[in-house]
Amino acid sequence: MINYYKYLPVSREDENWGLCVLNTGCTHIEATGLYPYKTHPAHHYFNWAIGRVLNEYQIIYITKGKGIFESDSCKRREIKAGTIIILFPGERHRYKPDSETGWDEYWIGMKGDIIDNLVKKNFLRPDNPTIYIGFHEGIFNLFNSIIEVTKRENTGYQPLISGAALHLMGNFHFIFKQDAVECEEKETIINKARLLFRSNITNDFSPEQAAEELQVGYSWFRKAFKSYTGLSPGQYYIQLKVERAKELLNNPEIPIKQIAYDLRFDSYFYFSKMFKEKTGIPPTDYRKRALGSL
Repeated sequence: MINYYKYLPVSREDENWGLCVLNTGCTHIEATGLYPYKTHPAHHYFNWAIGRVLNEYQIIYITKGKGIFESDSCKRREIKAGTIIILFPGERHRYKPDSETGWDEYWIGMKGDIIDNLVKKNFLRPDNPTIYIGFHEGIFNLFNSIIEVTKRENTGYQPLISGAALHLMGNFHFIFKQDAVECEEKETIINKARLLFRSNITNDFSPEQAAEELQVGYSWFRKAFKSYTGLSPGQYYIQLKVERAKELLNNPEIPIKQIAYDLRFDSYFYFSKMFKEKTGIPPTDYRKRALGSL
């Protein structure tokens, strides 16, 4: 990345368009590097101790590294690569890259009735100024295209880059909404899977069968399930069986081999091995301890 920034002249005609871009740029900050650069104009420069208040909106995209952000309406948040930061006029804020990683940032500053209306309608909110979208080539390319146009400043370039800026905001809003829907759908599937495992605890059932009933691919299902529960579906299912085995071991009238059979373990040996792996002791010792405490 080649560091670049430009503060743009804006005419009355540009303002009448409804949205105009005031500045844009990209910056690579090395680990332990000074932030922000002191070469920025005084009205945009700030330090961490006192923060800054702008008279414009800024959209910042962190594409590498990590850091922190806070503002009047938002408590301190950790920022990771793939996060959009939105700065609001009149809102004191401060942010900086982590000294161990630095970060790469792309930004545009803007103002106009169009973005004012987006805030008024709660599409953009000061109390939620950071949006994680991950790395998206389309978003990255829009920032780059705006930067490239400002380098030339051809006649009529303001409506062109303000249109790109609106396209940019529409894109990250779409990405955020899509991710939220996908997250909700994943959670629904995982909850259904949990119920399937519980209802089939004494049946011959497998994670592959669960994925088939849920009409999703097993590879996707396994990854999604583990990301939500911390366990693979197979390990989760075994853990449920072990918890049920603990309850049954409290009843001395049920032979341990019968418990292994009823819970559909392949063999008594496999049951004993899994039980010890999950609890630290074999089922025979668990029963002795349980009965001794009665």
